[in-house]
Order: sequence, then C-alpha cells, then structure tokens
Amino acid sequence: MIITLVVFAALLAATMTVCTMICSVNVFSLNTEIADDILDIRLPRVAIAAAVGAALACCGAVFQGLLRNPLADPFILGVSGGGAAGAVAAIALGIDFAFFGFSGLTVSAFAGALAALLLLLAFARGRSGTSTHTLILTGVVLNAIFSAIILFAMSMMNNQNVSEAYRWMMGSLKQAIDHDSPQIVAGCVVVAICCAALLAFARNLNLLALGEETAAQMGAGVERTKLALLILCALLTAVAVSLAGPIGFVGLIVPHILRIIVGPDHRILIPSAFFGGAIFLVVADTLARSLFYTELPVGVITALCGGPFLLWLLKSRARQASF
Repeated sequence: MIITLVVFAALLAATMTVCTMICSVNVFSLNTEIADDILDIRLPRVAIAAAVGAALACCGAVFQGLLRNPLADPFILGVSGGGAAGAVAAIALGIDFAFFGFSGLTVSAFAGALAALLLLLAFARGRSGTSTHTLILTGVVLNAIFSAIILFAMSMMNNQNVSEAYRWMMGSLKQAIDHDSPQIVAGCVVVAICCAALLAFARNLNLLALGEETAAQMGAGVERTKLALLILCALLTAVAVSLAGPIGFVGLIVPHILRIIVGPDHRILIPSAFFGGAIFLVVADTLARSLFYTELPVGVITALCGGPFLLWLLKSRARQASF
C-alpha cells in the first residue's frame, strides 16, 4: 500500500512539474523575466487543477461505494447543480465583490452548493434514516430544479453575461489566473483536510459495500457514517465547483480505473483516487490549453476521455457484474 501511494505521489509531482514547465510555450526557451511571468500564471492553474481533480475523484470513489451504484459521481446528489445555480445567479445579478480574498462568483457558487446540501438532508432523511434510493431520487429532483433556475436566469441575461455563464457551465480552469492566493490556498487546504477525513471512514465504507444490515452487525455506525460522508463529499464538490465550475467524468472514470489497478478496498482506493484524480485533471487541462490555438474548456477533454472509456467498460463487463 505504501509503495503504491509513493508511486502515485511521485507521478503527481512529475506531472505537475512537466505541465508547468512545458506546454504550448516551453519556458526553457524564454528569457528569465518572461518565463517567470508565465510560471506565475501556470502555477496557480496547475495547483487548482490538482485540487479539483483530487476532490472529484475521491467523491466519486466514496459515492460509488456508499450508494452501491457504479454510475454514481460527485454531481449525482444535486450539490453541483446548486453551486452552478449560485454562480449563474451571481452573474445575472452582477454580483462583484471580494470577501476575504474570495470573488463574488466563488462565494455564490459555494453558498449555492451548501444550500443544495441542506435541502438534500432535509428531504432525504426520514425517521428510519437515510435511504440510498431516496438520496438518489432527491438528487435527481434537485438537479432538475436547479437546471430550471439556471435556464430562467440565463433567459434574463444580456448576451455578454450569457456567454460568461455558458463558459463557466462547461467547466474551465481558465479563471484560475483570476483567483487570489488566499482563495487558492484555502481551496487546496479544504480539499486536503476533507480527503484525509474521508480516509478515516474507509473501513466503514468497506463494510457498507456488504449491505447496511451486515455493516451494522459488524459494528459500523451506518447512519453516522453516511451523514459524515455526505457532508464531506458535499464540501469537496462545493469547493471544486466554486473554483472551476462543473467538470464531469473525473469522479466517474478515475475510481473505476483505480479499482482495476489497486482493487476495491477503500483504505487504498481513496488515497489512490486523490493522486489519480489530480494527475488526470492536470493532464486534461494541459491538453485543453495546448492542443489548439484557442483554449478548450477542460470539461470537453474529460468528456472526450471519459465517454469512450465508460462505453468500453460497459461493453467489457456486459456479461458479468460490473461492481
């Protein structure tokens, strides 16, 4: 286990270094002053890409185990929809302020995601606890409601604001250069703390994969574990969406790839997903800003990579249990 994590950590460090130094413009071919200016732009972007990728991959791994659904991802419970609705509302209302170094767009997206979490917990929890089926259905309904709010807000915007909202909805790390240092540091710290906290519930998550009744008989606090995991994953999703917008497929395909490599044990799957998701999104963002003369939204790259992989996975496991 330790050797595997050391290898993943080394790969992440190497990937971040290469993607920072060599891209559409190779900093080694420039003079020192210009190279420093380029690195000042690239470093925050690479750091945010790693943090967002790690957050989404860890959430995907947890949700797939918690809900026992191989198609579960960080956006299934409506938290990302709430964040997107908050961000689009901020654009529509022209909210532009700084709050302890955080932009109004980031604060609004984070607030929308937390509001979605509160609604999810309010409607999904019953007298007998929180049913996984109820969670999924509530998330689907919340996503539909937030989609309607987004469409309504965009219909009331002018063309410039519609274009800005549309670019943000596609998921992009281009706005990373606009984030202040406190915003970047705070996002990375929250991601690291929440992912470490997820690891503390890895054993109970392994037991939940056997069924809630079996897990309870083996000493796992089922409701406490489910609530804690929901809150931690919602916070991670809120941070990811507020920093980079909704970026799909990272939390869906990375856990599946890593299950093939390291197995289903969440004690090693969660930290592996942390490094694997970071590596995947850093590489995807580098491709998004390097392949063409104009920059592509990173969500396009992740979808182009994730869609074919998911089809291959479904095809290869069509005659056997896929999870």
